[in-house]
Amino acid sequence: MESLYLLVPLALVFLVIAVRVLFWAVNSGQYDDLNTEGHRILFDDDPRPGSPPADPSSPEAAASDKPSDQ
Repeated sequence: MESLYLLVPLALVFLVIAVRVLFWAVNSGQYDDLNTEGHRILFDDDPRPGSPPADPSSPEAAASDKPSDQ
């Protein structure tokens, strides 16, 4: 019974902290866009090996335009 004098206030403190963190997350915009992260894994942004890069002014594109010494 004596442990309840410690555990009940401790549980209330944890509850208050959890509610404050939830309100902070909502107010700071953590839940504004829930769909982007779910769709991001479906789209491959990395170029395939051997394919030229998308930006023609990038150093990789300039290197791929040069003839090889083979």
